[in-house]
Amino acid sequence: QVQLVESGGGLVQPGGSLRLSCAASGTSNNTVVMSWYRQAPGKQRELVAGLFADGRKTFGGSVKGRVSISADNAKNTLDLQMTNLNSEDTAVYYCHLFTIRPVINYWGQGTQVTVSS
Repeated sequence: QVQLVESGGGLVQPGGSLRLSCAASGTSNNTVVMSWYRQAPGKQRELVAGLFADGRKTFGGSVKGRVSISADNAKNTLDLQMTNLNSEDTAVYYCHLFTIRPVINYWGQGTQVTVSS
């Protein structure tokens, strides 16, 4: 059973940086992509960044140029580095993993990021 546990959220000042980490367990070679999503109050969940098993990366339009995504295969973690944060980045950030055979979407519990002075 796949489990995803996020960490690193908290209160950040505008213009600051943040690093989120997702610890994954129970993963297999059927993983297609691991991603970070976020959901702000009253808004739909949106993609922040994704890392495919073949190394390709994808980024959400609202954060492009301000985020990087990387995996530490030894630790089985997925990290998200965000810079130049603003109030629009305030949201709950979720770790996501998509597998095939079978097709399953896994989600972490989420970690709150609040950007405020």
